[in-house]
Amino acid sequence: MIKIEAREEIWPLKEIFRISRGSRTETRVVVVTLTDVEHTGRGECVPIARYNQSCASVIEQIEAIKREKHLDRPSLQKLLPPGAARNALDCALWDLEATRSGKRVWELANIPIVDQVQTSFTISLDTPEKMAAAGKGYFKNVREQGGAPGPLKLKLYGGDDADLARVKAVRAVAPNAGLIIDANESWSPAHYRKIVPALKNLGIELIEQPFPADADEVLETLDHPVPVCADESCHTSADLPRLKNRYEVVNVKLDKTGGLTEALRLCERARESGFKLLIGCMVGTSLSMAPARLLASNADYVDLDGPLLLARDREHGLSYRDGKIGIPSRELWG
Repeated sequence: MIKIEAREEIWPLKEIFRISRGSRTETRVVVVTLTDVEHTGRGECVPIARYNQSCASVIEQIEAIKREKHLDRPSLQKLLPPGAARNALDCALWDLEATRSGKRVWELANIPIVDQVQTSFTISLDTPEKMAAAGKGYFKNVREQGGAPGPLKLKLYGGDDADLARVKAVRAVAPNAGLIIDANESWSPAHYRKIVPALKNLGIELIEQPFPADADEVLETLDHPVPVCADESCHTSADLPRLKNRYEVVNVKLDKTGGLTEALRLCERARESGFKLLIGCMVGTSLSMAPARLLASNADYVDLDGPLLLARDREHGLSYRDGKIGIPSRELWG
């Protein structure tokens, strides 16, 4: 029988992180440790307030299945719904299987892995001047390492008139950079119609979740001069039929899918349905990023910058250098 332990951890951020729904100075994660007689597996999740999750509620979900005698990944998919709790357990089970077998998770899952992938870097919502300064600072740091910066992801907010000014300010200091924007469900259709042609002219590559998930059907009636990505609207492969005529890209986050097992299924089904893939994350440590890093080898966009936003990362963390992410070490995960 597998012993299950779950604990909350608090990790301070380098700076205040703002999106359209609020701001924070720390991230709270839940770490699950699974042990049998000889082996250990770990997984991390980030409870999402948007879905009424907290560390306490996630730990309660995990505690509720502690007495399961034969816990494995297939049974877990039935025991818990998609979400943070299942994610931490699922990833811990993958890690445990890798430890038992002596293989790496990508070998067990039979998926390709590349040595490095380039990630975008998120600029949190702020004044145009401060967002431009943040982008300029990140580019300077990467170039000093001798690397080529990846795209910048800009958090925007349709509740004011400064969105276009924010993008123009960042574009001025990063004229050749790839730019992605994320509205976190804050736009109205009128704001979309007003701003998107200008964003196209500014070279924006992708618009992420402009409308609330329960009101995104309007995308079927709007022009898409810039591809649109589903985030809050896409949790699992079951969502894909509804998204077909609304989005060109889906954001795969393990805290939404409920772990790597469903994320692999979502990626496969999304490709079959003609969607491009963005592999995203919540703000967590390298233990959260490691399973998603496996998916990034075959993605169109990668947004796994969570540890870069932290004041410090955990030991044996992922290598972030030259704007690229290395392969997880055995000591970290998988």
